[in-house]
Amino acid sequence: MKRKRVLAVVAAGLVVAVAAGLYWFQPWKLWVNETVQEAVPVAAQPSAQPSTQISESAAPAPKEPTVVATGALISHEHTTSGDVRILRAADGSLVLRLENLDTSNGPDLRVWLTDAPVLPGKDGWSVFDDGAYVSAGKLKGNKGSQNYQLPAGTDLARYSSVTIWCDRFNVSFGAASLQKV
Repeated sequence: MKRKRVLAVVAAGLVVAVAAGLYWFQPWKLWVNETVQEAVPVAAQPSAQPSTQISESAAPAPKEPTVVATGALISHEHTTSGDVRILRAADGSLVLRLENLDTSNGPDLRVWLTDAPVLPGKDGWSVFDDGAYVSAGKLKGNKGSQNYQLPAGTDLARYSSVTIWCDRFNVSFGAASLQKV
């Protein structure tokens, strides 16, 4: 009888440990890709007044945003590739755009604009949370092209890089140095 209780407690402990490990590491994400394809953001066209009729050919074209910084992603903890562009819209807002992103999926991935240098190899895995950073939000997908609105008032002069950051394990999946245009 005592042996059955001990086995039940051990079995319950193993179930809890396995469940906690699955929650923490989320290993299935290594085999699940999330592709997100968003168009380059453009300024909204002003709507015509109801009493005014404007032909389509006379309507002004949407304004393309201006590219203010670019970079190419390098691999850190996981193989990562793609390009980064920071765009300034006609209204002055900033959008961080990932193009042709290809990285591993993982738990709690974020897109950060940072002041850290991009170092190759293991030296660059954990430097991005040491200084200043701005979170652009959760990574929408580990593949594709995506837009992230940066907070109003973001001073690009303070930041020199972008990282795909795993907040759960404090490690960079990949990063890009930004070159001002």
